[in-house]
Amino acid sequence: MKKKIELEYIMKTSVKLLFPRLSTPGGLSEWFADNVTIKDRNIYTFKWDTDIQNAEQSYLRENHVVRYNWLNAEDKETGYFEFRIKIDELTGDMALIVTDFVDEEDEKEAIELWDSQISNLKHVLGIWIIFFHP
Repeated sequence: MKKKIELEYIMKTSVKLLFPRLSTPGGLSEWFADNVTIKDRNIYTFKWDTDIQNAEQSYLRENHVVRYNWLNAEDKETGYFEFRIKIDELTGDMALIVTDFVDEEDEKEAIELWDSQISNLKHVLGIWIIFFHP
């Protein structure tokens, strides 16, 4: 059984700069995987070193949300990851919400991996990254 995790990252950039990096092969290749290509219309191939995974871009709402379903997932209900953009109505601050499903024993590692990936994304976008250490 997979556990759903939702991670929120404040993004000091514009939606028009961020969304293509979440929803296009070229944008995803900049920070998410070593290389991303597209087959047919919605089948994306993600390459990391020697690991290759295929996913269908199953949902897209321009400048709001994009979902990728892993083609080899055993459980279609938990076999996806999603990027959602949320803008605070009062402050105008933008957050990127990452939804993923992980084995419970791998949760800490998965969160660290997403933190690292989003750090790469922020670097690509030219966003300053500030770390606070107690």
